[in-house]
Amino acid sequence: MATIETNTKSSLHIRCNSLPSAPHPLVSQFEEHLDRLKSSEATSSSSLSSSTISHNLGSLQDLHDCIDKLLQLPITPISGLARDCCDELLDGSLRLLDICTTATDALLESKESIHELQSFVRRRRGGEISLPIGGEKYLASRKKLKKAIHEGLRNLKGIKNELISSSSKNDKENFSLLSILKEAEAVTLSSLKSLLMFVSDPKGQSKQSRWSMISTLKQTKRVACDSQVSDTNEFNKVDAALQSNISHKSSSVENLQNHMENLEICIQVLEVGIEHLLRQLIKTRVSLLNIFNY
Repeated sequence: MATIETNTKSSLHIRCNSLPSAPHPLVSQFEEHLDRLKSSEATSSSSLSSSTISHNLGSLQDLHDCIDKLLQLPITPISGLARDCCDELLDGSLRLLDICTTATDALLESKESIHELQSFVRRRRGGEISLPIGGEKYLASRKKLKKAIHEGLRNLKGIKNELISSSSKNDKENFSLLSILKEAEAVTLSSLKSLLMFVSDPKGQSKQSRWSMISTLKQTKRVACDSQVSDTNEFNKVDAALQSNISHKSSSVENLQNHMENLEICIQVLEVGIEHLLRQLIKTRVSLLNIFNY
């Protein structure tokens, strides 16, 4: 009786090793989502924008929703793979949750900083405080956040290549779940890395020309959905406008206020995307734990 129970558990334990030999519609959906994300990553690598990042977060949610549905399928077992890949898959799942949480914290800290800066600006207009005091505090907070993000990004170096190399060694005809989850982890890490780079702006303003900076500061108020600002970095605009006001001791803060409003909207949109993705990642991890602990 014990032997039968053990064999049954073993059979159930390895049921997630690979997908059915015949192509399943969910596999095609997964590949479509994956190709779309890779294409977006390739076209936007040289110019990150909040609209692209927000779109990719939605695509990631669809990708991981597809994965969760695949995990519910009665999958043809391949002997010997489950026990070897169990810890690896769970580690990858936890890694995605960690970087997603890092992105969430970065956006939250950024939102709190911009709210504090807005408060300084309102008080300054009332003659209660000097803008440089609040501005320098905001820029110091940004510097601290950038440093933390850069340290986090350094920890991600090499992980993506390792994941792609590992997944390419899997049998593509079987299209194992190990391959699917590693491909998904690689593209998810890449998209979240892009978000963190967008927030920290590691290239800085050194890439901007003097005339580009002047043009940025002269722009009028625009709403976040305006296509004309789809390829700009809202964080960088606030930094640039703020530094200009501090250095020139300008009495006008209208441009700064406009940029702060757009940045606040940008952060809110990205927060929603990250929150939805985080929920989906948690759901997928629970499905993995249920399979491996069955």
